[in-house]
Amino acid sequence: MADNYLEKKYEETFGADAKKKVIVKRTNPSLETLLHRNRSHRGFDPCVSVPRSKLEEIISVNSLLPSAGNRQTLRFRPVTGDLAQKVMEQLRFGAALPELHLPLAGEEPKAFIIICSTAPETRFVDMDLGISLQSMGLKAVEMGLNALIVCAFDREKLQKVLDLPYLPLAVLAIGKGTDTIFLKPVRSGESLAYYRRDGVHYVPKIRAEDLMV
Repeated sequence: MADNYLEKKYEETFGADAKKKVIVKRTNPSLETLLHRNRSHRGFDPCVSVPRSKLEEIISVNSLLPSAGNRQTLRFRPVTGDLAQKVMEQLRFGAALPELHLPLAGEEPKAFIIICSTAPETRFVDMDLGISLQSMGLKAVEMGLNALIVCAFDREKLQKVLDLPYLPLAVLAIGKGTDTIFLKPVRSGESLAYYRRDGVHYVPKIRAEDLMV
C-alpha cells in the first residue's frame, strides 16, 4: 500500500480542494472537572509524599492572579518534613464533625502552604486570599493532589512556631486525599451542613437555578 493511499482516497471521495478535518483530542481537564475534583479532603494518603518543589509549583500560580488594586500583599511559606507536624498540632479540622476527631490517626497531611499578608487584613486582602486559595487548590488538583483550606488555628501561635515575619491568615494542607466526597444538590433555604454517612462525605450545594436573583 502506498504511503499516501489514504490521502488519495480522501481526494477521490471529497475532491482535491476539500479541507481535511483535524480532530484534536482534549488531554487537559476542563475547569468544571477541576472544580468538581477540588474538594476539601480531611484525610490524606500517608504513602504519597509532597516535596517542597511541588508546593513551590503550587505557590507559583500566584504570580498570575488578579489582585485588588494590584497590591499583591500575600506571601507564602511552604512547609514539609519535621516542621509539618508542628503545624498540624496547631490546626483544627472538621468543625461540623467534632465526634470524628478528624483527621483520623495516620491520615494527617504532611505538607502545608501558610498564607500571610504584608499589610493589615482588609476586605481587599481577604478578596486576594480567596482568589489565591481557590487557585492553588485547583493547581493541586491538576497535579493529581488535593487541598484543604484551614482557618481554624491560633494565628499568633502559628506565627511563633514558624518564626514568620507576618501574621498567617490561612493554611492550605496539601496531599493525596482519601475521602469519598459527594456533592448533594439542595434548594435554597435547605441545610448546608456537611455530614458523613456510610463512609461518604456529603456536601450540600445550592442548585445553580436557585443562585439566580
